[in-house]
Amino acid sequence: MSKIIEFEDFSKVDIRVGTIIEVNDFPKARKPAYQLRIDFGELGIKKSSAQITTLYTKEELVGKKINAVVNFKPMQIANFISECLVLGIQNGNDVVLLKSSVDTIKNGEQVS
Repeated sequence: MSKIIEFEDFSKVDIRVGTIIEVNDFPKARKPAYQLRIDFGELGIKKSSAQITTLYTKEELVGKKINAVVNFKPMQIANFISECLVLGIQNGNDVVLLKSSVDTIKNGEQVS
């Protein structure tokens, strides 16, 4: 288990629902990854790099609802600026995306 945090620490994390609208290969990444463009509704479109190539094809990711942390400082990964962190569970060498059990949630809704 990680270090115990206060609720105040957790409340700083802004997790939102978004829809992946574009997926591209990311050949310059150190580990296999995709470059994603994600629609967060009123928050706009954000980019992310995600190491999810073993379980998901580019085609099946387009239109998929995901959860992501949207208030991280942008981070440069190779020649790409990642603006949010897509949430997933490490399962061996694979990453399984976290998502809502209901697909009708609007883009930009906050996870609480």
